[in-house]
Amino acid sequence: MTIDYQNRLDSLRTYAKENNMDIAMVTTPANVFYFTGFLSDPHERFMALVLDNRSDEYMLFVPALDKDLAAEASIVEKIIPISDEQNPYEIVQQHLGEDVEAFGLEMKTVTMFQHQQLEAAFPKAAYGDIQPFINTLRLRKSRGEIEHMQKAVDIIEKVLEEGLKKVRIGMTEAELAGELEFLMKKFGAEGPSFSTIVLAGEKSALPHGSPGDRQLQHGDFLLIDMGVKIKEGYCSDTTRTFVIGEASEKQKEIYQLVKESNQAGIDAVKAGVPLKEFDIAARRVIHDKGYGDYFNNRVGHGLGIELHEEPSVHENNENLAEKGLVFTIEPGIYLPGFGGVRIEDTVYINEAGEAEVLTVFPRELQII
Repeated sequence: MTIDYQNRLDSLRTYAKENNMDIAMVTTPANVFYFTGFLSDPHERFMALVLDNRSDEYMLFVPALDKDLAAEASIVEKIIPISDEQNPYEIVQQHLGEDVEAFGLEMKTVTMFQHQQLEAAFPKAAYGDIQPFINTLRLRKSRGEIEHMQKAVDIIEKVLEEGLKKVRIGMTEAELAGELEFLMKKFGAEGPSFSTIVLAGEKSALPHGSPGDRQLQHGDFLLIDMGVKIKEGYCSDTTRTFVIGEASEKQKEIYQLVKESNQAGIDAVKAGVPLKEFDIAARRVIHDKGYGDYFNNRVGHGLGIELHEEPSVHENNENLAEKGLVFTIEPGIYLPGFGGVRIEDTVYINEAGEAEVLTVFPRELQII
């Protein structure tokens, strides 16, 4: 199923017209991709999708070295290359003129430097924020987007299945992380969507720890949190926790609690209820067994083109869940000096307003 980029551009145009904006400029690479189909990280170079509402024209300004790639991928046909020795704001001004009075920008991502450059190029302009509008658009995923996300999920689950076969006593966390990231490429991903987390034993109590030279040992928890980015531009993010060799009764107890919490969070998901209810349902399971102090993060985050998107699923989010949302449910218990468990699944609120779980990798405790 193809993505309707033109409909997205039309929505941006309608919003800009309704808010009396002469110009809307999108510079975040993920948002440029969302509207055009061109996915690129320009690093320090300038890149922007520009809508000129006065002439009803779209322009895509890109680094000169990306011109051909942009022309091939973007629905916007007017591609304007900017070479390294040129001032990009002067180039934009040449195409828009100085008499811009109302300029729409992504306020959370525009830097002070960029703002100063724009003020110099467009001295008459006042600025409005288009970021909340874009976030709202991206919040609701189409079935076409879900197909891409399912592909990313399927790849990471295949990586996990094959990667577990490589686990050996004595290998380091970093070595296993390297094996997993090799498998990502082997199975068709562009690469990891974030730096792969592999944590053994007591280090699994660090929710966002980094794999290092800690060796895998008999009786360890083994927490693996990883995802991939695919060429279609979408991400996956999945966590499973295992025990190496033999599980103690306490490890089994903690694991079972997190599994029940994960299921409670998923069971609570439906359209029309506050997002906080999903967090509260998952958290209650852990709290009621006395481990509430060891689950100190939100239960989930939005996922899509970027690893972390809206919505944020936490116990104070009063916003109502709606059809099209995609987010993780990832409760955990983290006991300092002992170890931790996290189980993370990706959930889509489908066209019927019901939870559709994209991850299928088993959640039962596996001894490896």
